[in-house]
Amino acid sequence: MAEAIVIGAGLAGCEAAMVLSKLGIRVILIEMKPDRRSPAHKADTFGELVCSNSLKSDDEGTAAGILKREMRLLGSAVMESADQTKLPAGNALAVDRTKFSEKLTELIKAQKNIHIEHAEATEIPASEHVIVATGPLTDGALALHIEKIAGRSLSFFDAASPIVSTESIDYEHAFLQGRYGQDDDYLNCPLSKEEYQQFFEAITVAERAPQHDFDARFFESCMPIEAIAARGFKTPLFGPMSPKGITDPKTGRRPFAVVQLRRENKEATMWNLVGFQTNLKFGEQKRVFGLIPALKNAEYLRYGVMHRNSYLPAGTLDDTLAVRQMPSVRFAGQITGVEGYMESAAMGLCAGLFTAAEILHKPLPALTPDTAMGALLHYVGSYEGKDFQPMNMNFGLLPPLEEPPRNKSLRHQMMAERAKQKFEQALKESGLRLEGGQLLWN
Repeated sequence: MAEAIVIGAGLAGCEAAMVLSKLGIRVILIEMKPDRRSPAHKADTFGELVCSNSLKSDDEGTAAGILKREMRLLGSAVMESADQTKLPAGNALAVDRTKFSEKLTELIKAQKNIHIEHAEATEIPASEHVIVATGPLTDGALALHIEKIAGRSLSFFDAASPIVSTESIDYEHAFLQGRYGQDDDYLNCPLSKEEYQQFFEAITVAERAPQHDFDARFFESCMPIEAIAARGFKTPLFGPMSPKGITDPKTGRRPFAVVQLRRENKEATMWNLVGFQTNLKFGEQKRVFGLIPALKNAEYLRYGVMHRNSYLPAGTLDDTLAVRQMPSVRFAGQITGVEGYMESAAMGLCAGLFTAAEILHKPLPALTPDTAMGALLHYVGSYEGKDFQPMNMNFGLLPPLEEPPRNKSLRHQMMAERAKQKFEQALKESGLRLEGGQLLWN
């Protein structure tokens, strides 16, 4: 039986191992937990979510939704786990992070073709087919080995929001409501202008945790709340504290500012402060966020944290995620230069699929840039700009329509439909299909 090695059992590693296994290839999955964990990981399970529990929009008319649809068509283990552990979150796909990770671990361990080795990889094995999915916190000897291949390693900071207990929230100052009345899956914590002024003044002088001595650049979609506030008094009001589409039932008017909380688990015993990634010291988080009336007595089940993310320089990989100077090795996940849970998992799916195609001598699916996966692969493998940084899936990565309508919603709908047709065509032409949850290749 043909064999492949996958290093790392995060979202990308699990996807790569699963697709290889489903196609009849023996997989050696190397995972360092439980012997060693990164600073951001706490559990022994696979695919642990260390930041938000939201996997973004599940609407197929959005860029995030297009990517999820493609992943489902390939029998994604991450999507299967997410669909079985989802929580109410409007159009977004949010999951119970503990149950999600447990479900994904269960799926991996049930595969007879996947053999798990609990060990820390210190170098890339000399093997014909290797997928490195060690994540953005790769360090130590393995990081040094990767740097020799890539030439250098770039870094930026990634931040996570605090989680508070349900029973500690002051519901006299909170109400369930979605923006523009779409749903009631979010708990809103309104602030008056005076309350916001007090909060703003406090957060702009609050003490931050020390940063590490490496190149630190914030990723825009994961910007710490204190960094957002540092840009100006009104900046948070156009970001995580925007009151747009919210009406306070007590006043019948829109609040001056709003902090939204999202469920962390099915039982709704925990709530995440949406968009409140932070690097404030723990004591400062309790003090400053306590100025939000609904959170004045909040119990923090997890304080916000910030950690390093590393990714490969532009030009290291080709459009199939293979190292240009070492084609037997592929990388997958966030370390490739994508950003986000689903983007990372999708790169794992692609790495596994491309490796399987080589082993089985099958044609590679033509994932063109007008599909979500193809757009991410093209960004990672063919970036030509001056400042390569991790990228979420977005409509800007897709090529424009030949005759685009002026209406943005219609334009996005047409791009989503084009992506759907192109992706299904690519699968058909390569002979790939999903039957009863099993991925088959003609």
